[in-house]
Amino acid sequence: MPPKNLNEFIGDLVTLPLAAAQKITQPILQAANSVVQRFPRELISLGGDADDPTGKVVYDFFAGIGPELAHPGGSLPGANRWDDPLDPAHPIPVILAHGTAGGGQTNWGTYVPLLTEAGYSVFTLTFGAIPGSRWPISALGGMTTIEESAAEFGAFAEKVMAATGSDKVHVVGHSQGTLVPNYWARFLGGHDKIGKYVSLAPLWEGTTVLDGATGVLDRFGFDPAGVVPCRALTQMMDDSEFIVTMNSDGGPYVPGISYTNISTVHDELVHPFTSGQLPGPDGVDVTNIVLQAGCVKDLSDHLGICGSPRAAAFVLNALDDHPSRVVPCQVVAPFFGSPLLRRTGGVPDFIKPFAPSTTPDR
Repeated sequence: MPPKNLNEFIGDLVTLPLAAAQKITQPILQAANSVVQRFPRELISLGGDADDPTGKVVYDFFAGIGPELAHPGGSLPGANRWDDPLDPAHPIPVILAHGTAGGGQTNWGTYVPLLTEAGYSVFTLTFGAIPGSRWPISALGGMTTIEESAAEFGAFAEKVMAATGSDKVHVVGHSQGTLVPNYWARFLGGHDKIGKYVSLAPLWEGTTVLDGATGVLDRFGFDPAGVVPCRALTQMMDDSEFIVTMNSDGGPYVPGISYTNISTVHDELVHPFTSGQLPGPDGVDVTNIVLQAGCVKDLSDHLGICGSPRAAAFVLNALDDHPSRVVPCQVVAPFFGSPLLRRTGGVPDFIKPFAPSTTPDR
């Protein structure tokens, strides 16, 4: 029988090759996993052992992939505890907003344990999945328009507030997830429902990284929005109608929300990286942070920023009313976050000579 609709057809095109590849590579993956498990993971404390007493935090952007494979469409341990009361020391719940093709588990393998260990009530969702899609396609969020994702995020935020009894939420977003909640705040009634807004690799003014590709499509008469399967992708370009709208009437920021923007100079997808370092107007609380300011050893890129211990410390300090976390400066690899080779023990001495700076930053 033919597929019922286009989404199912697309799902079959993707899932069938994946299933075949998984079957072929399963023996190799099992052997590799048995080797990797023999290596101790580098568990980095942020300013002292008390910051991570149980050693649950792994600073690796891909730390959430395994849980998604094990429990498709589920929640990371510690997230979405709907019936648990809020910690009096942290009376506002935190919602994590993933990036393009990310999800509630895949994007946040570092941040769910990090924030729950710090005492926060953490909630995650996957917004903007292709309607009607099946797993694993359904695990890829941020594929619909940002407006649709923002409405979905807003409904989830209302559910979180109703369950916890809080009249606000804090937000930690990555990439597209730095735009989605803000659209809800600016245009869909969430303006007074976000307290602190922490952005990893934000792109308030869009990105120029796809300008060349869209120029080629235009030359051949193709509409990029109709060709690219992710409808949000073209919206994030610097000259898109969405970015123009987001920056209308004095810029993207919403008065009453406290913004912290954390960017990396090595961001290969947000170009220029200063797109996320937009100053705030008078009366709006905006703090701009560049990871490499005072620490050139942090080589985090667009993905690696979510596994960077330095970025994590800035996030914790931004959420805390009385910030006290020591912000570390150490070699951080692009793509993953904390260097994978450090898991073998002894390899850090091999990595350090290749870092731009190995002396303590002043």
